[in-house]
Amino acid sequence: MNRSSNQVPRRNFLKHVGSGMLVAGLGPALASDLGFSSEFATRWDNELTFGPFDKLVDMMQQLPPEKLQINLVRLLNSGDTDLRSMTAAAALANAETFGGQDYVGYHAEMALVPALEMASRLPTSRAALPVLKVLFRNTDQIQKTRSQDKKTLRPLEVEQRKIAGLDRKLRDASRQGKMDEAEQLFASVVDVPPEQQLHAMLETIEDDINVHRFVLAHRAMELIDVVGADHAHTMLRQCVRYCVDEEQRRLAKGRPESPIRRVLPKLLDQYKLLTIKLGSRDPGDDWVEEMAGTIYEKNEFEASEAVAAALAEGISISAVADAISLAANSLILRQGADRWRTHGDSPGVHGTDAANAWRNMVQLADQRHKVSGLIVSAYHTGRYQPFQHDPYPVQEHLERVKTSNAKQLLGLAEEAIRSNDQALAAAAIELYGRADSDRPRPVFDLMLKYAISEDGRLHSEKFYRTVEEEFEATRPAFKWRHLVGLARVTASAYGYDRNDQKGHRAPGYAEACQMLGVDV
Repeated sequence: MNRSSNQVPRRNFLKHVGSGMLVAGLGPALASDLGFSSEFATRWDNELTFGPFDKLVDMMQQLPPEKLQINLVRLLNSGDTDLRSMTAAAALANAETFGGQDYVGYHAEMALVPALEMASRLPTSRAALPVLKVLFRNTDQIQKTRSQDKKTLRPLEVEQRKIAGLDRKLRDASRQGKMDEAEQLFASVVDVPPEQQLHAMLETIEDDINVHRFVLAHRAMELIDVVGADHAHTMLRQCVRYCVDEEQRRLAKGRPESPIRRVLPKLLDQYKLLTIKLGSRDPGDDWVEEMAGTIYEKNEFEASEAVAAALAEGISISAVADAISLAANSLILRQGADRWRTHGDSPGVHGTDAANAWRNMVQLADQRHKVSGLIVSAYHTGRYQPFQHDPYPVQEHLERVKTSNAKQLLGLAEEAIRSNDQALAAAAIELYGRADSDRPRPVFDLMLKYAISEDGRLHSEKFYRTVEEEFEATRPAFKWRHLVGLARVTASAYGYDRNDQKGHRAPGYAEACQMLGVDV
């Protein structure tokens, strides 16, 4: 049963099972670490339940991160859990604890599926590293905020189902910062398939242009495949709460509404995008290049209108998505050396993550949200001030490379990453792509190594996965721009912590390597 709809207080089953049986199942040492006692079974009322994930969820909410890693490795080695179950439990623990309302918390949530995907690319001995790293971050934040005993998500009584105009009512409740009303409205779709739940909240997601609205929703949909459809509502509920929380902050500070609330309905009406039949015309590479330039160079209003006009002309969704993605990639490649950090919450990383989220979500959407999502995506990218620099690598960067051998180019790229030489890293991967474009996997494997070991200001896992997805989706003429961008971002991130202090690896990474018995 989806815990968000469960009308039975959480872990009432413990009252019947008893703490003795629980201690026997977990082991005395772990039960002691968790603080379980004879009182344990009776003190958790009015909380969500997660069925087979409950014990792991409790571990992730109660244990300090160092002890969590030790116990998770022990459970992995004994075969009592696996990486997928650990990821599911972490997602549920995060959602219940933070409810989409903690910056580090929702960044950890967005990193979970990317970390699990990264694990599948690694040899068995190292496969747990990316997952353990993100779980360390997840639990560390729970402990730092002292949220292990505070649950944001609680069971909801479903008062009404099949609410007419639900999507609009949910959007309006969000605009007014009415958390309880929004929660109750969204509870009405608790029993429908995940795609329908997504549709119910898309108008709310489209109602502002904060990147986290988009990426949290996209990654939450991916997490449903890991946690199971029974917990889909819990995953998506935190996205609704994020939007309402953001609106509450806006209202408290007296900030104006986002202009997208005027722009989007105007463009939908002007170009009749809700009534025309969408086209599938491929306009060719030159058109995609030109449209990407328009989105990059123009302001957000002109960028979003250019996309609306293209859709009205019958240009395919895929071609438009390519153009938006390439415009966002230009924010990475054209950022000048005067702003050294291209990793983390940089315009290019945020823009590319947003474009990727919408590219994926429109595949699940009806016509209204296909066109709305792409218009919002273009608006988001267009709002960044364009950098007036030639894209990396420029000729000067390329001339520093004295080899055309693929293996040597990878070695040079790694040296550049470890010395934070963004220009040389971009040049080496650009030339690798020209020489061996049919073999991108060695480049991804190199970047994966550092996506795991570095923090990337909380963005390394999801941006790595974004680039993998964009590389696969983008037309062949432009694929390698994404890998060149990843090389530059990877070189930017190496050795820096969240505060841009040099000389740090990702928290928990070295400890995880030691416990797994692999080289740091």
